[in-house]
Amino acid sequence: MNMRSIIQSDAIVKLEGVVKKFGDFTAVERADFEIGRGEFLAIMGSSGCGKTTTLRMLAGLEDPTEGNIYLDGVRVNGKATWERDTPMVWQSLALFPLLTVQENVEFSLKMRGVAKAERVTRARKWLDRMQILEFADRNIAQLSGGQRQRVALARALVTEPKILLLDEPLSALDAHLKVRMQAVLSNLQKELGITFVYVTHSMSEAFSMADRVVIMSRGKIEQIGTPQEIYHAPRNRFVAEFLGSANIFSGTLADTSDKTWTVETAHGRFTIGSTAAPSRAKGDTVSFIVSAENMAISPVASGVPGIAARVVGEEFVGASAVIFLETDSGTELKVQKSHHELASLDLRPGSKHILHWTPECCHVLPGE
Repeated sequence: MNMRSIIQSDAIVKLEGVVKKFGDFTAVERADFEIGRGEFLAIMGSSGCGKTTTLRMLAGLEDPTEGNIYLDGVRVNGKATWERDTPMVWQSLALFPLLTVQENVEFSLKMRGVAKAERVTRARKWLDRMQILEFADRNIAQLSGGQRQRVALARALVTEPKILLLDEPLSALDAHLKVRMQAVLSNLQKELGITFVYVTHSMSEAFSMADRVVIMSRGKIEQIGTPQEIYHAPRNRFVAEFLGSANIFSGTLADTSDKTWTVETAHGRFTIGSTAAPSRAKGDTVSFIVSAENMAISPVASGVPGIAARVVGEEFVGASAVIFLETDSGTELKVQKSHHELASLDLRPGSKHILHWTPECCHVLPGE
């Protein structure tokens, strides 16, 4: 599905110059973006970045201090939550402990005045769809975390909304349940074609499920793009550092050609690819990144030119490992490779190695 064409021709949500202030504190600053019909959009950032406040404004739980929010072309500033049809799945799930699973799912239909027979039919349909129909008569306390999550989803979807808002819905689950529920959410969204707006602080959740990701910091939108665009081409230093997968270098532009630049850094002079980089002049400051998986590591004896650094730690990441190293000046660098690639190297703490890369593996940070 081409999300760019959807957003241009069929945006179901539009935020136009949206600002949210709480007294003197600005929680969201000038949010301008659209969400396509049928898109899975993730909003991510650290605590206090404004992501949940943005979601609450979409839900009608907060009203913008400035700007406008449009749902399906209709301005909804000031409209109550029940007038928007934008149900939310909360981090806490907010299920009713004194009601059965069936009664929890029926609740929103009951509030809308739907007749009992129809409520039962629709609720049981969604419980079956979420593969928890057998628990219909149980109390919420008798369910596991993953089962409660499915009840919350069924309750939100039983009204068949156009948009579903999700506020860190997987944060309370164990790691293996998170992975399972990510697959459930992703498949469900594709199957239903409903627009999902998903708030999380987890990059693995956002990047594995979303069509596009919004990264926020201190109320500002730092970058919007597909997971691939953001991972391979972060817009600025904040995004690169937030993703945590890149080595960042800064220096002075010493020479240029059509396809490469030469940059003088504290670690030496390096040739980097300048494709799609903003125009710069000799003497300008340039910042560029080399992702951990694109960083090569060789023995000192190999004579390969690069940066000398000592191993300070190692982290296993499934089929690969991240090696943390430190230069004599105290700069931390990281390399991510398969265990097979690292097997021939002496990676004991304190061992010294040379880190190097090819020019085309560099990405110039345009916001620097």
